[in-house]
Amino acid sequence: MTDEWLSARTRAAEESVSDGFDLSLCVREKIHRLGGIQSYGTLLAVDPLSALVDTAAENTRTLLGVAARELVGRPVTDVLEPSDWAEALDCCAADDAPGVTFPVTAGAPGGPTALDLSVHRREGLVILEFEPRDPAADAFEFAGFYQGVRKALRRVRSASTVTDCCRAAVVEMRRLTGFDRVVAYRFDGVDGPGEVVAEDVQEGWEPWRGLWFPATDIPPQARRLYEENWIRVISDVDDPTASLHPAVRPATGAPLDLSAAALRTVSGFHLEYLRNIGVRSSMSVSLLREGRLWGLIACHGARPRRLAPEVRSACELFGTAFSMQLSAIEERQRADALERSARDAAAVAELLDQDVDASLMRHEEAVRRLVAADGLLLVRDGRVSQTGDQAVPHELARTLGRYAARATTGEVWATDRLPELLTEAGAGPRPGETCPAGVLLLSIGRSGDYLAWIRRERPEPREWAANPARPVLVGPRGERLTPRGSGAVYRSMTRGRSLPWSARDKAAALEMGRLLTGLVLRHADELARLNDELRMTNVDLDSFAHVAAHDLKEPLRGIANAATFTLEDAGASLDATSVRRLETTQRLAARMDDLLNSLLHYARMGRSGVRRDDVALDDVVDAALEVAGPRLAEERVRVVRPASLPRVHADRDRVYEVLVNLLVNAAKYAADRPDRRVEIGVEDVVPPGAETVTTAVVVRDNGIGIPPEQREEVFDLFRRLHSPQERGGGTGVGLAVVKRIIERHGGRLWLTGAPGEGTAFYFTLGA
Repeated sequence: MTDEWLSARTRAAEESVSDGFDLSLCVREKIHRLGGIQSYGTLLAVDPLSALVDTAAENTRTLLGVAARELVGRPVTDVLEPSDWAEALDCCAADDAPGVTFPVTAGAPGGPTALDLSVHRREGLVILEFEPRDPAADAFEFAGFYQGVRKALRRVRSASTVTDCCRAAVVEMRRLTGFDRVVAYRFDGVDGPGEVVAEDVQEGWEPWRGLWFPATDIPPQARRLYEENWIRVISDVDDPTASLHPAVRPATGAPLDLSAAALRTVSGFHLEYLRNIGVRSSMSVSLLREGRLWGLIACHGARPRRLAPEVRSACELFGTAFSMQLSAIEERQRADALERSARDAAAVAELLDQDVDASLMRHEEAVRRLVAADGLLLVRDGRVSQTGDQAVPHELARTLGRYAARATTGEVWATDRLPELLTEAGAGPRPGETCPAGVLLLSIGRSGDYLAWIRRERPEPREWAANPARPVLVGPRGERLTPRGSGAVYRSMTRGRSLPWSARDKAAALEMGRLLTGLVLRHADELARLNDELRMTNVDLDSFAHVAAHDLKEPLRGIANAATFTLEDAGASLDATSVRRLETTQRLAARMDDLLNSLLHYARMGRSGVRRDDVALDDVVDAALEVAGPRLAEERVRVVRPASLPRVHADRDRVYEVLVNLLVNAAKYAADRPDRRVEIGVEDVVPPGAETVTTAVVVRDNGIGIPPEQREEVFDLFRRLHSPQERGGGTGVGLAVVKRIIERHGGRLWLTGAPGEGTAFYFTLGA
């Protein structure tokens, strides 16, 4: 995993260096198990149950008067007073207890020394770190130091911005510790490079403020240790490391874990790096935000410098308070951003109506201004709508949908380096294909639906303290990490990134998502209510049509019979006008009977369900031609069909009725031409208003055709384009029934053609 942290560009840079120094060695190095400590102090690791020494630094004779090989396996009370050992056990009773420091007198009998003892637990052992204590140091000196810390904290707490806070911190930290250079260093992301945002430096030293340092300067395992330990001190880069005995613990098969040890020795790579920039001593104080490494306060000295435990503790306290102040400033800025964004988002939401998708695009300029975006991208139900001067390819829109599908509705996902992310995921843009650099994506509605704000690339100049394309060069002490901050400042242009999305931008998008969700839910509730009303209305209408048609037939039959009987019984004695009126009554009664029969049939379509089955379309066509075939033959219309039609999942009787209606229509509306024909088939087409291809059944004739402006009218109930006496008559219900059957299947029905060119009826049968 640590090797993967090195980017492709960094690996390429390594390979370009002569003799090929392998930077991945830095990444893989176990810096918490280097098997040694800084030699100005010494260390014992003791089993808390037996009080026997498990591991000892090789320099214990210097400070404790007993050689390490003699101490290992012996009671720690041989060199530490039992009362001090008991206090050490009490201080670290729990494994996660913070380290504690207190003064002791320790060493072999006859030669005890005044020492500072720091205690913590690791790997089930009590780690004891001993440092020489200056007898001349008194409480007044440290009391004065703590007063200085309190004043420094007051100055930091008065800062109102992150930059001001960092400026105050570096000034106060340098004043408190006396280092020659103190910088505040902020990381660009968890694993990214770092920028010096504030600095207080000794006159004559090269300034670093504004310089960027490659991410490889602080590899992942070092960043993890900075998150665990607030402070790290290197007293002298030329210090001869004191090794541990034994070098490898038999119980674990590895060197002692010194992750939390103040005396832990330092990686040779890092020591060489410090030597190359002329630094003899250093201190780093972690700056954490929500438990993750935000940055560092880095201190450098031109001479060796030892910091007493009290001073280190005070600096650690300063770093903790400084981190809390940074968090407080950012939280205040976030709260202000939330307030402003809520106000702005509410103003935009007032512009939207129930048709959320259309109104978003209609007011896209206001929606874009909400987060200072260059474009909008809306993906809903497979439809892609976008605005702005940089088109987003549909393939990229679908890729972003996968990010949206992993997010919770109303959640935002943002990046200011989209091309880089896509390339790492193996989905980078094709050559010549446009790609936005920044995306702020809000998941909405169904899985994969989203609203995204787009930002174009904003090239950003950066000054590096090392060539970022060649992070390893030959330094004064050989081919190792290059001297950062030397006279060679490299200027580069960062490409493929947009302006970063601020906390206010994300807050505005979140608020917009909340308001959109409310609009969509209200719209859905209103739609559900209207659908319920419509369903009840349709049921009532179907029932009314069925009952009305059924009940009207009986008196209609009476009217028709009365007219017939009158003509039969008294026709000879009636005048011609009366006979004509009675015959008109008969004809109108018959017409009304046909209309009522059609209405009953249409109502029955609404009341009956669809019984789907696996149906051979060829068999249905054969059955339909048994009814429509004679009519087609009478009109000399030739039937054209493929050798084989596919199977469909549908209601056989209903599809049969659709085909009978369409085939009979082909006969009724045949054109006056010798090559009359009707074709039945299946085609892959794009329905009107759709973007994707679908498979549809088609019945195409070369008859008289339908004018474009009347294509929708032909599906209306009782609507005929000709009088009842023309084209074989009819009630105008056939195509209305066809439409209802297709809709009951969840499919679509549409037609194409033109007058004199024939008509093609297409229909699908849903899922």
